[in-house]
Amino acid sequence: MDAAVSSALGAAAVTELPPDFVLALAAVGEALAAMAAGDAEPYRRCWADTADSTLYGAFGTIERGRAAIDETLGWVAGRFAGGGLTPHYDLIHVAGDLAYTVGREIGATRIDGRETAPLIIRVTHVYRRIDGQGWRIVHRHGDHPPHLER
Repeated sequence: MDAAVSSALGAAAVTELPPDFVLALAAVGEALAAMAAGDAEPYRRCWADTADSTLYGAFGTIERGRAAIDETLGWVAGRFAGGGLTPHYDLIHVAGDLAYTVGREIGATRIDGRETAPLIIRVTHVYRRIDGQGWRIVHRHGDHPPHLER
């Protein structure tokens, strides 16, 4: 298993992962690091080019279709600079040509030119294995965890 993916799995409950899905997770991990540094292109390449792909973004956006998602990913990356995010998976499940991950993206970045600050995003990704393309993201739901005092 890819070392970066193995590290991201932590204590995740994992089904037996197909090697091509491990490669997809590694690509998403690299793409998240690029997003937090201001580069959307690697993450865009992780998405399916389908009209039914959906994005429920952590900054409040709701998008459907590849063109709208690409535009929003560019807008989000444009808000970030000089940072990095790493996926931490709590659950990964693969069944046939569909898979999903549940976890957090953890790191630090500058948002809108402010000082570098920690960033945690709770994220669910849904993947589909597409002929000739491999595993691609078809849905993302991300949000910022509430700050609860106990």
